[in-house]
Amino acid sequence: MRKLSLLISCVSFALAAEAQSGAPSDRLDLYSWKLTLPVDTPTVGTPDELMSKELKGFVDDRHFFVDGEGSVVFRAHCDGVTTKGSRYPRSELRELSNGRDASWGTEEEKIRTMEATIRVTGLPKNKPHVVFAQIHDARDDVLMCRMEEQTLLIERGGHPDVVLARNHPLGKPFDLRIEAGGGRIRVWFDGKSALDWPTVARGCYFKAGCYTQSNLAKGDKAEAFGEVRISRLVLR
Repeated sequence: MRKLSLLISCVSFALAAEAQSGAPSDRLDLYSWKLTLPVDTPTVGTPDELMSKELKGFVDDRHFFVDGEGSVVFRAHCDGVTTKGSRYPRSELRELSNGRDASWGTEEEKIRTMEATIRVTGLPKNKPHVVFAQIHDARDDVLMCRMEEQTLLIERGGHPDVVLARNHPLGKPFDLRIEAGGGRIRVWFDGKSALDWPTVARGCYFKAGCYTQSNLAKGDKAEAFGEVRISRLVLR
């Protein structure tokens, strides 16, 4: 019943509020971001990547657009093209610095912050997991903020997960704040402290959007997708 409920919710959100109103760049400041989409470039098997200057006015009706409420929709189908080293598709922003890939360390004195208002509005049926925010380092993810069925959580490789919310309805908005610097990563969920973690990682950058954690090999169909809607996204 839970999976059926999730599927129904996913479809209802996909059909609702699809009237586009401008481009994502009209709604979010994308100057410090580049976008990866789960579609082929002329090099087969390589996903499309757009730099910040290319995102001005850019719309993809299937993967990256504005809904009728003014939120930016990030959608990745389970048959999407994946990045090197990943098995899963994404419609996801990656942090830039002065037009180049950002790369910083959590041990640095400067505190770097990402704030967002997010709704997870679609989950694949068979493996209903979606990542909506990350800190990644030069090798792998350091921290992943995920929705798994109805649980919002923080995953850290080799460390216990941190639960942000249980029984969280699909489509319910929440505020997320992530800070990194001074040898720590801190996370706030809906204004409340959720994580204060001493850790050192280098070559880091923020990511935000939809990183669907399923594919055809997991039993999901090509038309199944993860979907995340972001109405506010700020880097400091």
